[in-house]
Formats: sequence, structure tokens, C-alpha cells
Amino acid sequence: MTIPAFGLLALMLLLVASLIRWPERAVRAFGVAMVLLLLTGLIDATTLLQSASNPGLASLVLLLLIAVALEKTSVLRRLSRWLISRSAKGSLTRVLGFSALSSSMLNNTAVVAAMLSTIQANTRQPASKLLLPMSYAAILGGTLTLIGTSTNLIVHSMLLDRGHAGFAFFDFTLIGLALVLACGLVLFIMASWLPALTPAKQAAPASLLEAHLLAGSPLAGKTVEQAGLRHLEDLFLLEIVRAQERICPVAPHDVLADGDRLIFSGDVRQVQRLTQFAGLELYAERTGLSADAMTEVMVKQEAAIVGDTLKRADFRARFDAAVVAIRRDGVALQGRLGEVELKAGDVLLLATGPDFSRRQNLSRNFFVISGVRPHSVLSGWREQLAWWGFAAMVAATALLGIPLFTAAFILLAVLLLSGCLSAAELKRRFPVEIWLIVTAALCLASALSGTGLASSISELAAQHLGQGSAWLAFAGVLLLTYALTELITNNAAAALMFPVAYNLALGMGIDVMPMAMAVAFAASASFITPYGYQTNLMVFNVGCYRLRHFVLTGLPVAVTYLLVCLLLIPQLFPF
Repeated sequence: MTIPAFGLLALMLLLVASLIRWPERAVRAFGVAMVLLLLTGLIDATTLLQSASNPGLASLVLLLLIAVALEKTSVLRRLSRWLISRSAKGSLTRVLGFSALSSSMLNNTAVVAAMLSTIQANTRQPASKLLLPMSYAAILGGTLTLIGTSTNLIVHSMLLDRGHAGFAFFDFTLIGLALVLACGLVLFIMASWLPALTPAKQAAPASLLEAHLLAGSPLAGKTVEQAGLRHLEDLFLLEIVRAQERICPVAPHDVLADGDRLIFSGDVRQVQRLTQFAGLELYAERTGLSADAMTEVMVKQEAAIVGDTLKRADFRARFDAAVVAIRRDGVALQGRLGEVELKAGDVLLLATGPDFSRRQNLSRNFFVISGVRPHSVLSGWREQLAWWGFAAMVAATALLGIPLFTAAFILLAVLLLSGCLSAAELKRRFPVEIWLIVTAALCLASALSGTGLASSISELAAQHLGQGSAWLAFAGVLLLTYALTELITNNAAAALMFPVAYNLALGMGIDVMPMAMAVAFAASASFITPYGYQTNLMVFNVGCYRLRHFVLTGLPVAVTYLLVCLLLIPQLFPF
């Protein structure tokens, strides 16, 4: 190999290592890699611009922007109300079917968000029996069509970049249907092992709450025991912050003083108990907002506030809301509320002001789980136009052979002209993260060819594998992509593995389609941890699950998923 090839190989290994170590910083890692490729001359500006304007990538961006209009409708939320009945098996069957079918055409994150509050609020069936299966069914449903999940479209865009025709709309359907049925049956069985947590006896995960002892409070001068803060039901006083001093752990004999900040951990539903103590003010109430009527939201992966503290994000001014409590499963939150760095999947309990629902940046940053919802919803003829327009786009692509980019571009233009979407919304919701990751991946693929590293991979495959080992190479690509998906994000796994799989296929002299399918399907399979896929992260926090619930339920689903792929993909897409 040449020196540039060795340099590129080192860069790719460093990229993989950084993604495994800091999966939440995938965009930054791919961005740095792309800059280094340009600075070292491994790619030129023309290659970068061509990668950024790839037709498949453009189609993906258009579909994600169209999904913004569909998210503003209430159809999914209204339909989801009919899913829960008195029959546990019937409810589970309907939830699995509805989630999978909806996700075959729509963004599965939006599908889960629409069903989340309905399932959580129902009083007939324990939400914990339904939320995790719903998330897995949404992942499975995404494998049914080309537009079902972003990973399909990412692999599609990389095929187009290599001069291939890409995937047809229903290329995934037969395998996806087998996955939905086989894994759905496993889910139906494993759901009985999930804990039946009911609102009355649910062990809520610990949240971080902060209160402030006002000047002149009758609690000042009393010990923690005397003030009645020692034995609060489901709330525990973690620490006292006094000027630059931190008292932790807090002892019963510690004396309270004016100005103390009291940090509690426990069940957020008991927050109102703190308001019963004279002179004790919640963090949110210090901003002038009442905590009587609260809204629960979840931080999105693409939220602009991820990585910021409440203070740095200027949360109160930005959203006309103040945080009462933060919940993050699996991590013990410490310190003052305003100093906690926000992460994707965090559940925030908000005290909202009168302008909260009209803020234009809510949908960019949050899923609203309960409480006040944004005003920007579609109704009447605009709602009908959004859905029938989407149906027409799908029909034009799948049945008439119109290019996906053309159909999506026309629909987006119609939605803009009709007022279903605004230019400001498109600017706020533009999927910069996915666009940058895929652009960087396409640049890496070009650099592979330009440095000769792709030829080296192909030559090694030709020398040591050959056509007789095609199935073993295919299985290796499938399993390695799956392992990366569980460690990093699904989009990053697809972007990294496709160039390797593609060049293996070329070196072995086999068709690239089974290898491309292996990457697409394996990159969609995230079942064992909550961190590889956003829908898993959403139900992880809201459903009060623990990591063991994902492992016990997801492991048999993952094994079934991989076995079906290993058996069916080579049958339908021969080597």
C-alpha cells in the first residue's frame, strides 16, 4: 500500500475509535475527518461538492423535511388511541402491527413519538409491557421499504455514488416482512417477561431536582431532621450547596441556612411536596414560572441544546419555560440543576410560560410527552393535503417509476406553497447531522479509491476469499455492521461499513447487492442497548426501563433478526 493509503487507514481506524468512545459526537468526528481529507489532499473540493449533492442524499434530506409536515398532523395520535383495549394480547398485537406498518412509510422516530403519550397515559394496560415492543416493532417496520429508515437511504445514496442504480422501492419488502413476522412473534412472547409497572406502584427512576431556601425562611437555623426534609417519601436530599461549599452526604444534624440550594434525587411525581415547605422555592419558580401545571418533554438527538447546561443554553429565554427536574436513566446526576449538561434522551419536567406553545424551536429540540403542545399543527384541508400528497409521492415512486428525488421535491414545493410548511421551519429542521455524516462517508469512499486502499481491500479479498467464501464474507459484513450499530449510531455504522463491503464484493467478483443489503439491514438492527437507536432511547427514559430489560428482550430478537437475514438475503439477492 502507498503512504496515502496507510494514512487513510489510520484516519478510518481513529474515526471508528472516536465513534465508539464518544458516540454522541458522531457529527463532530465525521466533520473533522472530512476536513482532514481535504487538508491532506486525499480529496479535492470538487469531490466534496459532488458528495454533498449526491442524489440519494438529497432525496433523504427531502424526505426528512417532508416528515416535518406529517409530524404536525394529528392522524397518528388519533389512530393510536384505538390501540389499547382490555385485552393485553390484543393491545400488544395492535401496537406491534401499527408501529411496524406506520414505520414502513414514515420516520419511525415520529411514529414512536405519536404513540408514546397515548400508551403512557392509558389505564388499561401497563405501559412498560408495550413501549419497548413498540420501539422494536418500529425498527422492524423500517426495513419494509426503501424510505422506511434513513439507513436504507444512506446505503442507496452510496450505491448511486458508485454508479449503480440503487435500490428499488420494494427491494426490502420480502425480507422485511419475514423479519416483522419472525421477530414480532419473539417480541410477543418476550413481552410477558417485561415488568408490569402500573402508575400506582411504578418505581420511577430518580430525577434531579433543585430548591432554594429563601431569606427569612422558617427552615433556616433548623437541622435537616427538624425541618422535615430527612424522611420525605420518594425524595432524598443529596447535597446542600452553600456559596462555594458543598455538603455531601447530608447528615440529619446539618443545619440549614438562608440561601442554601438543596439538591434532591427521587420520584419527580413528588415534586409538589417540596412546595409545601414555607420558604422553599423550586428552581423553576425562581424564574417567575409556576410549577402547578407542568409539561414533560424529551430532548431530541438533533437538539441544539445537547451538550449545553441550562445556563449556557439560556433555557428560560429560549423556550419561555424553566426546568423543574431532569431525569436520565442509568446515570446518577449530581450538582446543581443549572450545571447539568443536557444529553439526548433526557426527560425534562418544565414549568411553562404563556408563550411556550408558540415558540418555533420546540419541535427542533423536544418531543412533547405530556402537557402543553405546540400550536403549529395542521388541520382541515392542509392536513389532508399533507397525507394525500405523501401517498401520491409513494405511489409515483413505487408504481410509476418516477425518481424519488423528483417526487419528493415536487411534494415539498407543494407543502411550502400551501402553507403546510414554512421556510423558517425548513431552516430549523434541516437535518445537518445526517447530511454531514453521509457527505463525509461519501468523501471517505472516494478517498478509498483515490489512494488505492479500495484496490488493496479488493486484492486481499480476491487472494484469500474468492467466490467460494462469498457467504462467509457476507456473514462477516452483516455481523460486523450489527456490532458497530450497537456501539455507535445506525447511520454512522452504515456509512462506515458500506465502502468496505462494496470493495470486498468487487475483489471477490460477486454482486454488490447482497453486501449492500447486509449493511442496510444490519445497520437497522439495534435491540440490545438503548443507545444505538433513537426510538430505544425514547422509551428507555419514558418507560422506566433498565439496561437489563433491553438485553433480556432484545437478545432473542437480535438473534432471530440476524438468522433471517443470513438465510434470506443470499436467496433473494444471489452472489
